[in-house]
Amino acid sequence: MKELPKVLLHDHLDGGLRPETIIEIADEIGYQDLPSKSVLKLTEWFKDSCDSGSLIDYLKTFDQTIAVMQREKDIVRIARETVQDLASDGVIYAEVRVAPEHFTKRGLTMEAVTEAMLEGYRLGEIDTGLKVNTILCAMRHQDKAKEVAKLVVKYRDKGVVSFDIAGPEKGYAPTLHLESFEYLRRNEIPFTIHAGEAEGPESIDQAINACGAKRIGHGVRIVEDLPNGRIAKQILDEQIHLEICPTSNLQTGIADTYTTHPIAYLFELGFNIGINTDNRLMSHTTMSNEFEEMTKAFGWGLAEFREVTLCAINSAFIEDKSIYLKRIGEAYDQLQR
Repeated sequence: MKELPKVLLHDHLDGGLRPETIIEIADEIGYQDLPSKSVLKLTEWFKDSCDSGSLIDYLKTFDQTIAVMQREKDIVRIARETVQDLASDGVIYAEVRVAPEHFTKRGLTMEAVTEAMLEGYRLGEIDTGLKVNTILCAMRHQDKAKEVAKLVVKYRDKGVVSFDIAGPEKGYAPTLHLESFEYLRRNEIPFTIHAGEAEGPESIDQAINACGAKRIGHGVRIVEDLPNGRIAKQILDEQIHLEICPTSNLQTGIADTYTTHPIAYLFELGFNIGINTDNRLMSHTTMSNEFEEMTKAFGWGLAEFREVTLCAINSAFIEDKSIYLKRIGEAYDQLQR
């Protein structure tokens, strides 16, 4: 699985830290609230805490990672390690997202946070050759969306490619941030929106039709609008990309097992979908693991993985996709011989 070229569009920087990095930084800054200082036990704690079936409980685990990401040098390190980890897993292009407001608790500005992340990704690219771009998130239950949207425009030519809103979906419709989405559209910035994870098709409807999202984060609950719903038909007809994260979806209660996850059904119907990790630490996963679970559950092979990888790169927020399309095509052609 690691040999297959992969495109990752939905991965959270603060959800993919190495446990040993968390422990080391916690020791440096005197952070005392880690549940364990054993790498193995801390890894297990994150996964067990996220296996609750609740998005709210899942999100609480981020308190630990956010606590060790309050210094510029730590953000640089974590971003660099993210690139290294993704490259070693066969990822050839990634868009990693994060909400910069999380890392301002000890005096950093959101500009400083953004620049630290970009520096980490730059160093990681030197290390590995893997290009990682950034999606800046605003938390949907907070009031920083306008500031974050301005940051996206400011750093649009320096590695920031898009905007997103994340956090608790229930009770916080994407239309609460309509002004920010209109500002982004005026500046010709495409954006994705978390929708159809904790809420149903109506949330997806708002994201694409009221707000103008070009991709949907998760989006799996579009299955509730099938077979003949208006929103599902629009998503299918317009080939709006769904950033699906199978393991994460199991943890937040969208499906009980991989075999009952709707990804295969959506794929068979022709929806534009990709496979993603969401939070590699919290889900104890990698892209290779996600691919492997699809093979176990649905018998997916090279043909299916080639298709979802092409869907992902064609939906990436970059203009020139030719080099990646060539790499994907050549790799799969060679593997299928």
